[in-house]
Amino acid sequence: MQSRRQAAVTYYVGVDVGSASVRAALVDGRGTVVAHAEQPIQVWEPQQDHYEQSSADIWAACCSVTKKVVSGVDAGLIRGVGFDATCSLVVLDKQFQPLAVNCEGQNHRNVVMWMDHRAVSQVEHINATQHRVLNYVGGAMSVEMQPPKLLWLKENLPESWEKAGCFFDLPDFLSWKATGVAARSLCTVVCKWTYTSDRGWDDTFWEMIGLEDLVKDKYEKIGNHVLSPGEAVGKGLTPEAARDLGLPEGLAVAASLIDAHAGGLGVIGADVKGHNLPCENQPITSRLAMICGTSSCHMGVSEKPLFVPGVWGPYFSAMVPGLWLNEGGQSATGKLIDHVVRGHVAFPELQSKAAASAHTIYTYLNSHLDLIKKSLPVGFLTVDLHVWPDFHGNRSPLTDLTLKGMVVGLTLSRGLDELALIYLATIQAIALGTRHILEVMQDAGHTISTLFLCGGLSKNPLFVQMHADITGKPVVLSQEVESVLVGAAILGACASGDFASIQEAMAKMGRVGRVVQPNHEHRRFYDKKYEVFLKLVEHQREYRSIMNS
Repeated sequence: MQSRRQAAVTYYVGVDVGSASVRAALVDGRGTVVAHAEQPIQVWEPQQDHYEQSSADIWAACCSVTKKVVSGVDAGLIRGVGFDATCSLVVLDKQFQPLAVNCEGQNHRNVVMWMDHRAVSQVEHINATQHRVLNYVGGAMSVEMQPPKLLWLKENLPESWEKAGCFFDLPDFLSWKATGVAARSLCTVVCKWTYTSDRGWDDTFWEMIGLEDLVKDKYEKIGNHVLSPGEAVGKGLTPEAARDLGLPEGLAVAASLIDAHAGGLGVIGADVKGHNLPCENQPITSRLAMICGTSSCHMGVSEKPLFVPGVWGPYFSAMVPGLWLNEGGQSATGKLIDHVVRGHVAFPELQSKAAASAHTIYTYLNSHLDLIKKSLPVGFLTVDLHVWPDFHGNRSPLTDLTLKGMVVGLTLSRGLDELALIYLATIQAIALGTRHILEVMQDAGHTISTLFLCGGLSKNPLFVQMHADITGKPVVLSQEVESVLVGAAILGACASGDFASIQEAMAKMGRVGRVVQPNHEHRRFYDKKYEVFLKLVEHQREYRSIMNS
């Protein structure tokens, strides 16, 4: 990537494919979002733990939102485009057409979503091998990664497996649709497919787990051309893709990122001078990026590889070039809060009162908590109410898919007060889970002093304050709330050649908005909550042992 002097105004397009919608933003060279658009995408749930999407539906939404954000803008001022997406598995046939990932043979449903947990027995088989590649995923592979999903397809849909010509991670599918080049991003193949930056693919792993047919064709189906995130792909936009997106033919297209990693890119490198933060004048390794949406990801970088039990990685150059990445996570956070709130008997009352006051349900709940707290700090209202948040299994640091959610302290009360309290206890449980992940990372050698939050949940002040209070660390919020889109635009900026490196683009395009400090006077209370939190999982394992004996 060559540096050049930027014009007075330059723009970059960031496209983000989330779990339920596609978003695009037009971002300037200072990281300001000047236009934004969003469109929902379809999700099918044909049976429990099976979640599917359509790559055609996703690409059509990408084109629609991109056209909206660039409408009326001088095309000559747009310098590059970057894509990020969930780490879902896209399956195409040998003619690059969608291929069914379901028993119904519905070819348009050709994407196995990241949160699909159908491949439980396959991941158990893979982990039983204790192959050396598992050292780079915290010691145990997750069902959300691609090898178990590929093995499930081979074992359960042999006809689709035989017809398959290409398996893409969704971010790489998008760059292929844009350029016609079937390159993979180092981010996707390292984080979700067991590729390593020094050794590449490990033949013995694929042979050991029963996917030796991928080795025979020299990995053509899963990718043998790998680029660093932000590196220019091919000759830019093809004529067809340019037409579909409303962008100039040949526009620079960047090698993509997984959505959480794009969020990390958008926040973790921001200039923090003047904000009185412990990470000021410290290396970027003192920061943890948290991307909080349907699920949450915890991204920490280090100069040397750190092996953290139950935390994915270390992955070299998977997010920030030249640094090792460790990635913790919680499989259900925003989804869990929605599940708890919307499933409560008082939800219709909440919905009605929030609408009458012209507030969102969560703004209304936060206000209601302030009303019922009396002289107590809000967080202290849950002294007798405790939640274990693994309603969809534990991703980090316990890597236990079989764990279930728990609530201790329920009463016969059914009103809005009780709904507000279970909402608060659920948010606290998610923050306690973050503290658990942080402690494991720090025990392995990370030195994290500051949290950088982005994603939908970072817009909730209660969620942010609980994370500050429970971890005891300041939380930095970006000036631009759409940090994932800024991260995607940073990729496009790097592909254009306008910045010498991703680090330079991160520093110039990621900006601090607000800092939330922890209330250290509440530390003793949250230390006790954390002690109870850890007891909950002990008790769950104890009663499970009794029932299984």
